[in-house]
Amino acid sequence: MTVKTIDFANELLEAEETRKPVDPLTSRDPGLTVEDAYGIQLEIAKRKVEQGKTIIGKKVGLTSVAMQKMLNVDEPDYGHLFDDMRIENNASIKIDSLISPKVEAEIGFVLAEDLVGPNITYIDVLMATKYVVPTIEIIDSRVADWNIKLIDTVADNGSSAKVVVGDKQTTIENVDLRTNSMVLFSNDELIATGAGAAALGHPAHAIAWLANKLHDYGITLKKDELILPGALSGAVAVSAGDTIKADFGALGSVSVHFE
Repeated sequence: MTVKTIDFANELLEAEETRKPVDPLTSRDPGLTVEDAYGIQLEIAKRKVEQGKTIIGKKVGLTSVAMQKMLNVDEPDYGHLFDDMRIENNASIKIDSLISPKVEAEIGFVLAEDLVGPNITYIDVLMATKYVVPTIEIIDSRVADWNIKLIDTVADNGSSAKVVVGDKQTTIENVDLRTNSMVLFSNDELIATGAGAAALGHPAHAIAWLANKLHDYGITLKKDELILPGALSGAVAVSAGDTIKADFGALGSVSVHFE
């Protein structure tokens, strides 16, 4: 563990707690690598566990071609989900508890068994899935003005903040997750549409990528963890007073209000 890893981890933890964002890490240390960034993220995760928080799952980001092009990368990234990040369906959240939140609709997977890389395929993921749930990931950047590159968002836990989990649990035997639709509403106004294929062609491909990537760090996806495989449309900024609803058709819907 290097001094700069610890310093940047301290900065990002403080930014999350105080809601005062920091300048981009990459602008202050152009020599930072993606490996450095994952080291910072893992240090933050370790600290949170030491504080008594529990890891309840993982999230995959940058699974769409558009987002990868925007950040000039050719693979996704990931972050950790903690118990204090989970929000129940139809709940309210105070917008001033966040810095600059945005929302993304995703098909969440809950695992029936561990997934241990390497060489996990999307078929392995489907066989290991207990059920899927509709989710809204609330992303937030502890880096000022979302002025991020890949290394900044990786260090910042994949820019994850909260996850709203729907009530309906669907087994996947008779569901085509590739073509399953999603429509996203803000205050009953349609703002985005998408389908499961937006996440690397099939959301299970994104989870297979994650299981194999985590093998590099000695981490496995665990039974009963919630895994978010990536957004089905672009991220949408939210303001106080907004009610966001994501409808996944047969998979159910999920909503959250910002106050």
